[in-house]
Amino acid sequence: MNAERFNAYRIMWVLVLYDLPTETKANMKDANRFRKSLIDDGFTLFQFSMYVRHCPSRENAEVHIKRVKFMLPKAGKVAIMCITDKQFGDIEIFFARNREEPPPTFQQLELF
Repeated sequence: MNAERFNAYRIMWVLVLYDLPTETKANMKDANRFRKSLIDDGFTLFQFSMYVRHCPSRENAEVHIKRVKFMLPKAGKVAIMCITDKQFGDIEIFFARNREEPPPTFQQLELF
């Protein structure tokens, strides 16, 4: 097995942060469509208006970033950030002053 393939600096996390208007029914529909599209593409809610997706490589992350760019809504602000698994593992998460563990890293399945 290639050690570089599972290197914590090669595995990426794609973070999508957004602030979309919801004043009108059309705005709400666009915001819901964007959120559902993120979920359909494998993103997971990390925090309100922030979704994350684990990607086994930079190339795979770029594919998902292109998909997010394709489904951008007409209005609002969206930020896309890519960080390494090592950086993501250093996140400190607190809920009501109690420390929580970051979400688990997915295990890459190799068939051959």
